[in-house]
Amino acid sequence: MNKTWVILPVLALFSASAFGQTATRRFIRSFGEGSVSVTPDQAKIQFSVVTQAVTAQAAADQNATQVAAVLAALRSVLGPNAELKTLSYSLSPIYSSPRDGSQPVITGYTASNTVEATVNDLSLIGRLIDTGIQAGGNRVQALRFGLKDDQPQRLQALRLAAIQAKAHADAMAAGLNLKAGAVVSIQEGSVVVPFEFADTRLAAATTPIETGQVNVRATVTLEVDLTQ
Repeated sequence: MNKTWVILPVLALFSASAFGQTATRRFIRSFGEGSVSVTPDQAKIQFSVVTQAVTAQAAADQNATQVAAVLAALRSVLGPNAELKTLSYSLSPIYSSPRDGSQPVITGYTASNTVEATVNDLSLIGRLIDTGIQAGGNRVQALRFGLKDDQPQRLQALRLAAIQAKAHADAMAAGLNLKAGAVVSIQEGSVVVPFEFADTRLAAATTPIETGQVNVRATVTLEVDLTQ
């Protein structure tokens, strides 16, 4: 009997409190975006070596020889501690396309190897591209600009995004003849968007390169209580 009289009031109080919070809380959700433009201090260049031969072994051997020459040439520009890595390798057959409707037959093989070089001295980009092509790279697959450390720009972009999100909340609240109160939650998301040259075919004596700008963008979503 004593247990019944002790438990029931506690449950009723908890229930009334929970329903009261759910019914009376009013909030607004707002979104903000910030962007910071900065000159890049790093580039990544992708060189591809593509070779063809009658046999798979011959295509692979020719490719290996050319790639070794390209890597050695890139190291001659970037130094012995050059940051180089293989991104992809493929060896695939080449098929004929008979017009008489007969079955295609293998006429040869193609080997492809793509390597990426990271450049921290942007004045070397044009020379590096020319050197890689002259050594046997027959395609510059991509050239991307970025930052070695984007944390300061991320923080600045987040601050701008938060300011904009709060301004949006204030404006929406004012439109309803209310006021934006305390911020009850904040969620962020940010990304570096590099300026990029893609699918580039280059074969100039001295390749001119313009670095452009890197845009660091951040987004912030706020939940703000509404008051009278």
